Amino acid sequence: MLTVTAPDGVPEVRAGDELADLLLPLVDLADGDVVVVTSKVVSKVEGRVVEGDREEWITAETERLVARRGPTRIVRNRLGLTMAAAGVDASNVTAGSVVLLPLDPDASAARLRAAVAERAGVNVGVIVTDTAGRAWREGQTDIAIGAAGLIVLESFAGRLDQHGNELAVTAPAVADEIASVAELAQGKLGARPFAVVRGRSDLVLPPGEDGPGARSLIRADGGDLFGYGAREAVLRAVTRDPADAVAFGAPVAADELVEALRRCGVAAVAEAGGLRCTTAREDAVAAVAFAHGWGVEHAPDGTDLRLRPSSP
Repeated sequence: MLTVTAPDGVPEVRAGDELADLLLPLVDLADGDVVVVTSKVVSKVEGRVVEGDREEWITAETERLVARRGPTRIVRNRLGLTMAAAGVDASNVTAGSVVLLPLDPDASAARLRAAVAERAGVNVGVIVTDTAGRAWREGQTDIAIGAAGLIVLESFAGRLDQHGNELAVTAPAVADEIASVAELAQGKLGARPFAVVRGRSDLVLPPGEDGPGARSLIRADGGDLFGYGAREAVLRAVTRDPADAVAFGAPVAADELVEALRRCGVAAVAEAGGLRCTTAREDAVAAVAFAHGWGVEHAPDGTDLRLRPSSP
């Protein structure tokens, strides 16, 4: 049976407070519990409340702009997370201040886990959460941005379902699932930043093993199929800044690029080391090639274009 408890009574959190001191008087922990704490509380105790303009802090925390619609910015932030406003939050703080995400949420989770073990003598897993939207779906849900002492991703690959079909890529992100169910108990306005999830001790690692952390749930830049928004992807491909190439992913196979060019009305043929096509629609060829991880150069005689996979 799974139970979720989100205790009331957490006092106003200040920089320098100890998370374990705030949590332990409110709960009775047992081995195998998972402690969930919001990133905002972690940030406050770690002194990540800063003064200044929110937009400027979003820019400072941004590694790459993914998409922009009016004032809304979806970015890949310095933690590798893709989210609105880089995770910079202006709620529940004094006017003129914003809360930045923790510098290292996995390390924050590990410190809380170690403190609980030292003071309460129990072995728990810890998750640090933040709120994020989802592509193609309205609303937001909490996800794990930090974790310690926990299996964050289960793999069912190779197992059989009840009909004997082998599962290939089924991999529940259990840390995100726990973050989400904890938020149901905490509530957005309930002033309950902690939750304790009991009933999944099978996911909690032995003492001394913090595991891969929530950072292991983040796909490498370029490993995601949606590195840019729809409009931004067009602009990035047309301008072909080398710094943008990684978000489009590794070079595709030659036959895939041939098909993409064909859809644009350009015929390309194979040659040693790559492809060749005419200089007709050169700008279109260059943009399509860039978006597929290939580079374009003129043949020595200037009559054709030669396409080669770009170096990683």
